[in-house]
Parts: sequence; C-alpha cells; structure tokens
Amino acid sequence: MTAPHLFILTGASRGMGLALARQLWRQGHTLVTLARGPLELPAQAGAVHWHWQQDLGQPAAAAQQLLDWLQTAGRSAYASATLINNAGVIPPIAPLADTAWADIGHALRVGLEAPMLLASAFLRGTADWQVPKKVLNISSGLGRRGMASQATYCAAKAGLDNFSEALALEEAPKPWGARVCSLAPGVIDTAMQAQLRSADAAAFPDMPRFAQLHAQGLLTSADDAAAQVLAWLARPDFGACVVADVRQP
Repeated sequence: MTAPHLFILTGASRGMGLALARQLWRQGHTLVTLARGPLELPAQAGAVHWHWQQDLGQPAAAAQQLLDWLQTAGRSAYASATLINNAGVIPPIAPLADTAWADIGHALRVGLEAPMLLASAFLRGTADWQVPKKVLNISSGLGRRGMASQATYCAAKAGLDNFSEALALEEAPKPWGARVCSLAPGVIDTAMQAQLRSADAAAFPDMPRFAQLHAQGLLTSADDAAAQVLAWLARPDFGACVVADVRQP
C-alpha cells in the first residue's frame, strides 16, 4: 500500500481554508486541521482526518500539540509532509492610532507568531523524517505594499514573507530540509473581503476599491483560489521562488 501524504492546515473552518481542506480530503490525503470552529468532512474510505479546535491567538499551545502529535506519528507513516499556514485575522479597520492594542497583539499572534511557532514545531517534529517536506505560508499583496488602516495586517504579512525567506535559507543545506514558500493567493471572495468593503470609508480610504472589485465580479471564489494554491504547491519548482504570487507565471 502506498503511504499517504500528510497535510497540516490552519484556518480550515471557513473561506479558502475550508476549500483547501475539502479539496485535499477529496484527493485522499491525511489531514490535520486547526481552526477556532468545528470542521466535519464527509466519510471517505481510506482517508484520515484529525481536527483540533485551537485559538491561534494562543499559538504556543497549538505548536506544542502539533509537536507532540508529530513525535508519535511515526516517520515511516507518510510519503511526504506539508504545513500550510493559512489562518489570519484583520483587526477592526482603523488607523493604527485608533486601533486597540489588544487587537494589534491578537492579529500579530495569529498572523505571524502562530505560523512561526507551528513551522518550528513541524520542522522539529519531522527532523528525522526522510521524506519531502514543504512549508507553505499564505501571504498577501498587502505584505508587499502598505495600505492605510491596514498597518497590522500589512506588518504580519510582510513578516511572513521575510520569515519564509530566512527559513528557506536555514532548510536549504539539510539533506531532507523543507522547501518553503510565502504565497499571495490573489483577491478572494471571503468574509475578510466583506469586512474590507463594508468598512467606514472615512477610516479606510481604499474601501471604494474593494467594493468595486466585488461589484465588477473580479474576486476569485474560495474554491478556485484553493485550487490555484494547491496547483502551486504541486509545482516541481515549489520553493524556488520563496516570495511568490499565484498570478505570476
């Protein structure tokens, strides 16, 4: 029997994360999903799914659970192992001076600290697994250009990009080091987009642009975005470009 491929996915209970979970599940992979909410997938012969309801605002607990699980999973059980850091959060949309400090801290923990701790746990827990390994961090165009009233989200995604570049350098010399990519998935029709286009235009100057994207049907569906992300993940040159965008060749 062929060993299954292992995928660990955060933010899996809604939006593109849910679409990713469903598509990976239909492909018959072994899934470990993390999200604040519940997630049930239809019964499928031979497929295995663990779901952990975790608040990534407390990332150390999630990372420790992942490390403990990997250390008991067995290095010969899987043909490959992939971590997809998809979870993220936008704090209430406002200039930084008007944003609650607790909201800033929470968004940075979910959007940057959690991916770093989970990547550390993933790499530590699979250090002796002689199988292909990948770390895919879901980034954003806002990690590569600033936007008013989005300072926290921009900072988290920019940090994700730079962390990915540093991690790729660390992993490259290892015989079974992980390939790493921080991937912008395009503009997707999710609850996060609804939050942006319903914001107060006086506090968020770019609100009309997001409303226009929706009105003109220029948003990618969550299912289509997930398919594009998984196609990028399957590329033979995955990781050659560490900071990437699904819209580039």
